[in-house]
Amino acid sequence: MSNYTRCAACRYLRRRCCEDCTLAPFFPSTNPTRFAHVHRIFGASNVSRMLQQIPEEQRSEAADAIALEAFWRVQDPVYGSAGVISALQTEISGAQRELAETQARVAVYAARARSANAQVSADEERLGDGAGAGVYLPSNHP
Repeated sequence: MSNYTRCAACRYLRRRCCEDCTLAPFFPSTNPTRFAHVHRIFGASNVSRMLQQIPEEQRSEAADAIALEAFWRVQDPVYGSAGVISALQTEISGAQRELAETQARVAVYAARARSANAQVSADEERLGDGAGAGVYLPSNHP
């Protein structure tokens, strides 16, 4: 066992890490803070028990979810990851509102441009039909 390094869980708990350690695949020794957060929030035995109850093909995703929740719970003890989700939803709502306002302004400017183009076309038609050979003279001109 001289070539085998302890996982972050066993290193943190100061115990020997056996080759069939249930936490070793999910908490490598290269990322000790990941397990420190998980242990602080959930406890090592609870996490080990949870992971053993989950089918093996889903354990990696479960460990990632547990680690993520523990990280955000350490950052925000009251709301945890729910606080992050809420903040992101608020940001998305603000961006959607801003997008709707911008689209409305673009529609107003486009309508004004169409109206101005229609007015110019009408003026050109009116001037083209006049007796002044395309020259427009106001009616009150002497």
